[in-house]
Amino acid sequence: MTTLTTSVRPSAEAVASATPARRERYVDFLRVFSLAVVMLGHWLMAVVEWRDGRLVAGNILESAPAAQWLTWVFQIMPVFFVVGGFSNTASWTAAMRDGRGYGDWLGSRLVRLVRPVLAFALAWCAVVAALTLAGVDPASVRARSIAQPLWFLAVYVLVVAVAPVMVAAHRRWGWAVPVAMAAGVALVDLARWPLGVPLVGWVNLALVWLFAHQLGIAWRDGAVKSWSRRRVAGLAAAGIGGLFLLTGAVGYPHSMVGGVGEARSNTFPPSLALVALGLWQFAAALLLRPAVDRWLDRPRAWGAVVAANGMAMTVFLWHLTALLVVAVIALPGGWMPQPAAGSGAWWAMRPVWLVALVLALVPLVAVFARVELRRPRPFPAAPSGLRAAFAALLVATGMAFLARKGFVNSGMPLGLPAVGVGLVVGGRALLQRP
Repeated sequence: MTTLTTSVRPSAEAVASATPARRERYVDFLRVFSLAVVMLGHWLMAVVEWRDGRLVAGNILESAPAAQWLTWVFQIMPVFFVVGGFSNTASWTAAMRDGRGYGDWLGSRLVRLVRPVLAFALAWCAVVAALTLAGVDPASVRARSIAQPLWFLAVYVLVVAVAPVMVAAHRRWGWAVPVAMAAGVALVDLARWPLGVPLVGWVNLALVWLFAHQLGIAWRDGAVKSWSRRRVAGLAAAGIGGLFLLTGAVGYPHSMVGGVGEARSNTFPPSLALVALGLWQFAAALLLRPAVDRWLDRPRAWGAVVAANGMAMTVFLWHLTALLVVAVIALPGGWMPQPAAGSGAWWAMRPVWLVALVLALVPLVAVFARVELRRPRPFPAAPSGLRAAFAALLVATGMAFLARKGFVNSGMPLGLPAVGVGLVVGGRALLQRP
């Protein structure tokens, strides 16, 4: 991404001097960092091969189960939701202070999120249509799974929609809210595994990610400001200890991501293990803050974070497409070796693989980051709270549909994912109508 950030270097000092003293630079850094770690994890875990004219994708966590411990670091989505809680609290507090209503606030946050998603979805629709017209099955190039990362954005949209309620809950009941959520997650796990009621597990999709979001709300409202480093370190130790206990004595999966062939999953739906993971990552973020803050005081470092933050969602959305581009170009022609997954040669190839992926990602971001960076147009009239909430529901449902079905739909003309994209477009249009 170096070529994309060099343009900000001459004005790095201006960016730093223009940043208000009250701005939480560390939160911006954590947003970029969390998405970058998820992207790197996806790239490292991917086992991609070319067989019989098709791309076949696997997961190194299945080929090398010992690597599952790495997910305790690379499954960093709890940090993203913690950052979301912090940011949503700050923006909602400012909106109330300025007299803006819920509809105006939620609408503006949705628009910033939906624009890069729509650009991604519409571009992939064009690719699927072109492949279908050319007689190529889009499924042969993994078009069905390229949108999987949208699952967390679907959840996040709904979390944003209820953020004002969660802020109010924190200001009334404080730490009792996340404690009650963690207890609820434990009860759901008890029902879905020992008691054999699996469907109830999906309640944790709300409880687990709202728990992480609630940590961010508490952080923004100063509930951890007086904590000593010893107390924070104790929280980190409790989170790590909880993970060892759950994955050892209690029988939870060691992997913090799904899709590794285990009967149980910590992610789909989430489990109490992700609560423990969120605790230790939240505490680790608090412990690392002084060192990172010193680094962010450097104008060039802060300028790079600002530049990356402006296109972070675009980078995240297109990183699997970059993987696909490299695989389609390099693997069929034998330009890149395909050693056995998990072997020494496979791991030795990872640096080469990552460099190739970055080179493929740079032009994609250069084209599509303009959509994310463009300043949104003001609403002709602020949407009502009900309209904005319904728009959020449509957008989240559309993203979830795309994450589940991908960009291949055999029942539609040219195999296009009309339902998922249509719901996202409909939600966006609903916000724009006066």
